[in-house]
Amino acid sequence: MKRSFIPLLATGLLALASCGDANKSTSAEGGNASDNTMTSSATSGDTVSANMPAGSENPENQPQNAGTIQGTTGNGAARGVDGAGASTMGGTGSAKGDPNGPTAPHKDDAEFMKSAAHSDQNEIQQSKMALQKGVTGMAKEMANKMIADHTKSTTELKAIAAKKGVKLPTDMDAEHKALAPTMQKLSGKAFEQRYMAQMLTDHQKTANTMRAHEQMTQDADLKAFIGKTVPVVEQHLGMAQQHSGHSNM
Repeated sequence: MKRSFIPLLATGLLALASCGDANKSTSAEGGNASDNTMTSSATSGDTVSANMPAGSENPENQPQNAGTIQGTTGNGAARGVDGAGASTMGGTGSAKGDPNGPTAPHKDDAEFMKSAAHSDQNEIQQSKMALQKGVTGMAKEMANKMIADHTKSTTELKAIAAKKGVKLPTDMDAEHKALAPTMQKLSGKAFEQRYMAQMLTDHQKTANTMRAHEQMTQDADLKAFIGKTVPVVEQHLGMAQQHSGHSNM
């Protein structure tokens, strides 16, 4: 009986030892699985890091700072636009004629051509006076341009008038003839300011007249003449406006 019990006891002890080893193995495998998970996580982390854009570690490229940097850049760009805008506004492109504003007489094509011829002479003769009085700077530039551009438009208008049988005036209109003695008495800055103010008034009226008559006339020659001349007149108007703006600064 004792002999048969001993082998049974030994078998039971071996079974218990085997279970203990199995549990250790399972635990070890569980530990390995955890280790594998950590390794996988670490590898995944490396992969994400490897795919991040170059320079992403810099503070300015972090999401919380990106808006600030872009905002600064945007403000700089806006300042550039503002600067460009200010420059454009200071230029000659913003001046326009107003067909509903004050105009010279232009009830028909013949009257329009006579008014345009008077306008040319008003600017040419006042500008010659300005040069005689020794104006400088923008006023001198204006005077030289008036003489050149209005002499050219007079030549072109004469050709059209000759075809239509219209005789053009060759002198200033009554208003500017009456103004001439007053301007002759002025000199220096006083004359320069008066001259440039008159250029502003005259060219606004001339631009208005051309824009208004452009809508009225059916004459192809006059339409072409106005289309070519009015941008030049509006450029002159812009120059006078620019001078006026500088004078008031």
